[in-house]
Amino acid sequence: MQLVKVGLCAFGMSGKVFHAPFLKEHPGFFMTAVVERTKQESKSKYPVSTIYKSVAEMVQNADIDLVIVNTPVQTHFEYVKMALEAGKNVIVEKPFTVDVSEAETLVKLAKEKNLFLSVYQNRRFDRDYLQVQNMIADGKLGTLKEVEIRFDRFRTEPSTKEHKENPQLKGSGALHDLGSHLIDQATQLFGFPEKLFADVFSMKGSAFANDYFEILLFYKNDLRVRLKSSVFSKEARYAYILHGDNGSLLQERSDNQENELVGGAIPTFNEDWTKPRTEPDGILNYLTENSETERTLTSSQPGNYMNYYQEIYEHIVFRSALPSTGSEIIKNMKIIEAALESSRQGKVVELKDY
Repeated sequence: MQLVKVGLCAFGMSGKVFHAPFLKEHPGFFMTAVVERTKQESKSKYPVSTIYKSVAEMVQNADIDLVIVNTPVQTHFEYVKMALEAGKNVIVEKPFTVDVSEAETLVKLAKEKNLFLSVYQNRRFDRDYLQVQNMIADGKLGTLKEVEIRFDRFRTEPSTKEHKENPQLKGSGALHDLGSHLIDQATQLFGFPEKLFADVFSMKGSAFANDYFEILLFYKNDLRVRLKSSVFSKEARYAYILHGDNGSLLQERSDNQENELVGGAIPTFNEDWTKPRTEPDGILNYLTENSETERTLTSSQPGNYMNYYQEIYEHIVFRSALPSTGSEIIKNMKIIEAALESSRQGKVVELKDY
């Protein structure tokens, strides 16, 4: 099996939870290098990985084929550019960059260097999203008319992370953070909308970056898709609500991969590794071919973030399709920028201008 040598740009939560465990367990990857500026926490679990004090040092000196940029979003442009100029393929954490201009520059550079650039949209591999995707494909809902996707939390106190909380820093706030997931899911399911209206602000006060957003996406054929997130949501709600002309689907946000990884779970290659659910996580209510109402409790199948890395590996070795290309995610960045503009102006924004 061809071995892909990887360098990890940081060993914080993202590195410990979403990247290093999968690189270790996938037989096609080898985490050759990791950046830790002051600590050596990676040594206990990844003793053969060389620790570098800076991204520049790692990119210039490490024997690596692929760089994973999992640092704060405000540094993404600098580090992705650095890696591409050094001749390395790149995976960059969402939300890619702070704005469309930076994203377009990086996509252009990757093309010039004949390198690939993929954005880590791991929630395409959540069990709940995959269930929604399957239910839409099944056709029981008929023609969709109204969809809501939300990602709520109860975190009323600001975090200590400056890059996420400081409203003066471009790319801070929930819209770039959680919004990048919801927007990606909407565009994957329904494509690029025609226009939008958005409300984006901070419930904790103007001293903090936005922690609330509501975006209404307008599609052809009168489909409306609403994306919403709040940090003042103590009681869980259905994360996906879909209404069509033949039925409705209510789907919980039930994927638990992140929590299990934080708790020390080891992801496995080519098999499910998450704990099985014991209860249904959705409701499907639709009209049968005989126009009778059928209401059933539904159960999603396990998701697996390992599948993202498997798709990366297959692209490297077999030249199969690259997941979440930079050029594809630029469209999501355009929606983020349009949402901020819509909120500032208090009006509908046409996306043909983006």
